[in-house]
Amino acid sequence: MAADRTPRMHRYEVEVTWTGNTGSGTSGYRAYERDHEIAGVGVPGKPVIVGSSDPAFRGNEQRWNPEELLVAGLSQCHMLWYLALCAQAGIVVTAYRDRPVGTMTENPDGSGAFAEVILHPEVTVTDSSRRDDATALHEKAHEMCFIANSVNFPVHTEPKILAD
Repeated sequence: MAADRTPRMHRYEVEVTWTGNTGSGTSGYRAYERDHEIAGVGVPGKPVIVGSSDPAFRGNEQRWNPEELLVAGLSQCHMLWYLALCAQAGIVVTAYRDRPVGTMTENPDGSGAFAEVILHPEVTVTDSSRRDDATALHEKAHEMCFIANSVNFPVHTEPKILAD
């Protein structure tokens, strides 16, 4: 019997609440803070993410900004696919760490867009003879990543594979 190839829809719902009203609302560009909270909807106990804008845009550097969360989301999606693909291929991963870097260009009018994101996963596998296989699976993980498939800028992967 053939597998069902019907696309399935998934819905993701969050609540973003601005917490930066210092008393006069948005009465002026410098009159309010950019602080906000991101919460799951209908998920009791899920931690709230505290957010702000990038400090370059009057944000709080102690809080996560949307640009960082986008880069983190790309890294998370790639990692989760990669780990699943390694498990399916019989490659045992014992450690995974990524230090992704996103580059955004700001236009003179204040608009902007990401130019690229580069993932730098450092992966430790138990079998050194599988390092080439482990490296190759990064390309497949990139092809499968929902978020990388949804952005309009390049996402590159520069993996480093270590062996226990």
